Amino acid sequence: MAPVVRALGRADYEPVWRAMQDFTRARGPETADELWFVEHPPVFTLGLAAKPEHVLDAGAIPVVRIDRGGQVTWHGPGQLVAYVLLDLRRAGFGVKELVRRIEQSVIDLLAGYGIAADRQAGMPGVYVAGAKIAAVGLRVSRGCSFHGIALNVDADLAAFSRINPCGYPGLAATRLADLGVRDTIPTVQQRWQEALVAALSTA
Repeated sequence: MAPVVRALGRADYEPVWRAMQDFTRARGPETADELWFVEHPPVFTLGLAAKPEHVLDAGAIPVVRIDRGGQVTWHGPGQLVAYVLLDLRRAGFGVKELVRRIEQSVIDLLAGYGIAADRQAGMPGVYVAGAKIAAVGLRVSRGCSFHGIALNVDADLAAFSRINPCGYPGLAATRLADLGVRDTIPTVQQRWQEALVAALSTA
């Protein structure tokens, strides 16, 4: 069964997060998986184990502690987030494989633009020449995932200098716009959606 895809446009972080929680609590064995694509207004989010001191200078940007894994990250305009609401028991693989697959969707997307991307051992996400272009953070409840992966398309990367991204001081960030990609968010979303559905459905 192909996942239901929802394009949420630009939406505040907390209501979308609460909607993911509600969806996951309410779903049953026959509930279709869903992929939500969204941009958020500026926000810093702290994962379950995140250390507050990794937020160096939040300024006027809200800081929200949430229930995913991982450390601190930033979401904002020009960054496209894919939330993966997947029944892992039905899919037949675990969370490590889910992380690998959603990372692979970004690697495949970038390959389609002629950009070589890779993983770094012990540092979830996707990197181009050592700079992070996509950050992963997931939660699994009752065998079902939520949260997902955030891809920098044409975001203002200055906010990353206000934090230790994912807990790493000085970790460089990059974006598609700096790598020669001029596609709009909706175009990137369509291409990424195809790559993500393919990566999740591969045997």
